[in-house]
Amino acid sequence: MTPAPSPWGHPLRPAMAGAPRPFWEGSLFSMPLSQCQRLPGPIQGSGTERSKSDLESMTHIRVPGGGANRSTMPWPIWLALLPLLLLLLSPPGAGAGTGAGAGAGRSCFPRCRCQVETFGLFDSFSLTQVDCSGVGAHIVPVPIPLDTTYLDLSSNQLRVINQSVLAGPGYTTLVSLDLSHNRLTHLAPATFARLRYLEALDLSHNALEALPDEAFARSPLGDLDLSHNALTEVSVGAFSSPRGQGRPLHVDLSHNRISHVSWPADRPVPNLRGLNLSGNLLQVVPDLRGLPLRFLSLDGNPVASVPGGAFAGLTDLVHLSLGRLRASPGLTAHGFGPLPSLQVLDLSGNPGLRALSAEAFRGLDSLQELDLSGTGVATLPDALLDRLPAIRSIMLAAGVRCLKVVRESQYHRQQEAAGLIRKEVLSCQERAGDAAKAPVPYAL
Repeated sequence: MTPAPSPWGHPLRPAMAGAPRPFWEGSLFSMPLSQCQRLPGPIQGSGTERSKSDLESMTHIRVPGGGANRSTMPWPIWLALLPLLLLLLSPPGAGAGTGAGAGAGRSCFPRCRCQVETFGLFDSFSLTQVDCSGVGAHIVPVPIPLDTTYLDLSSNQLRVINQSVLAGPGYTTLVSLDLSHNRLTHLAPATFARLRYLEALDLSHNALEALPDEAFARSPLGDLDLSHNALTEVSVGAFSSPRGQGRPLHVDLSHNRISHVSWPADRPVPNLRGLNLSGNLLQVVPDLRGLPLRFLSLDGNPVASVPGGAFAGLTDLVHLSLGRLRASPGLTAHGFGPLPSLQVLDLSGNPGLRALSAEAFRGLDSLQELDLSGTGVATLPDALLDRLPAIRSIMLAAGVRCLKVVRESQYHRQQEAAGLIRKEVLSCQERAGDAAKAPVPYAL
């Protein structure tokens, strides 16, 4: 049986006894707008005197075939209320951000400040930064939002920090934690055990006297600031972390009271790439062989000498700084070698250093920058340049800077190797731009 055509553009189903009528048939949702008719039609006249029935007729439309109960339906009233309904149904805070990185406020613990960064389509992903600095010791334990990545608890006069203080919803997702400028004196081995995603930890400007071996073992740290504490001895094993073996670790231990650095043989090798030991009490160069260090600073220590093989085993070291040593450093033969990857050597700020031994720099085949500013070195020995084939810049005392340049010269015609050759030399100038008169020709 062929279905009968429908006035709304689709075939009507055959009538069946007892079959319920589909809800869309004869409804407003299935009819074209051309089928809608106003009742009773356009109102003529001045428009100043309209009856109640005339106004009611303007707010209804006829539905063909709708029957007595479906003859009219409200039209402009619900349409006018639609924007208001959408506004009431929208989630709180909608529209606060304007895209990736847009900041939005969020309710926080009293006297704390929360900043929300939204990302993704319709700001569907958010990260929260919580600043509770300077509130006071009573702040801990502080509840934080579930999506917190950065927490600042600095300058709160905290004396104790343990695992219970750093527990609860929101702490397991922390990426950065600032505990600086407090009064912490010790750490428990499990203090940071639950912070499985922690990458940056700032414990500077406290009163820490020792570091437990397991203090940082369960966090994949990349940056650890322990400067300006009261540490007297440090074990490199404290920075070993099975979770962070693939992440480069940079540790700042400057401005403590460290006089000895040890490395237990039973601890795994940490992926330590940067180590700042400046401003401590080290009298000898610590034995750090085997570490994958790329940066090492011993500035401001009372190191009296650099014996041969002092930096042996640091094959990945790129930058070495021995500036402002409190004793007059003595550079012995092979003191810096072999360091095949070293590119920058800083010996500045050592006025007691007046003479250089060329043999002290043997094995520095990759060295490009040598800083001797603030020292007593005014001239360079000839053999030094033979030991530094890759050198590009040397800073001398009195602001003299030497740069490697290429000078072309021509042999005499009677010479067998007649022709142009390239000769690398050092051109030294003062900072003011005047040429410095070198007592010896610095030819490479």
